[in-house]
Amino acid sequence: MSSVTIYHNPACGTSRNTLALIRNSGVEPTIVHYLETPPSRDELVALIAAMGIGVRALLRKSGTPYDELGLDDPKWTDDQLIGFMLEHPVLINRPIVVTELGTRLCRPSELVLDILPQPQQGAFSKEDGEVVIDEHGQRVNK
Repeated sequence: MSSVTIYHNPACGTSRNTLALIRNSGVEPTIVHYLETPPSRDELVALIAAMGIGVRALLRKSGTPYDELGLDDPKWTDDQLIGFMLEHPVLINRPIVVTELGTRLCRPSELVLDILPQPQQGAFSKEDGEVVIDEHGQRVNK
């Protein structure tokens, strides 16, 4: 059985859509509610490295203290930015999904399809009605 972990915020539509796509592949993932149980510094550093992105690429701006903290200032080092994310987990963009095929920040939610070990099991539409997977479990191209 494949192991899938999602760093999830149930209040986020993109995160909910990503979780639903994981479940549509027949997998019940490990769900980490990272706002309540944030990753450790080592875990966060490992996730960023596994995603192959810069620390700033993981910072969430909307609905966070990003502007108040002045995090757009280039004076902040990656280590300092990680510290802010640990102090204010809402600054960590989501959802992050970890599978045997890779680790990805799934914005938009369809990015999860590239790292899911199991195919989609049926049709899937996002909460806004956008069809992503057809009735045969195949990705719908826009």
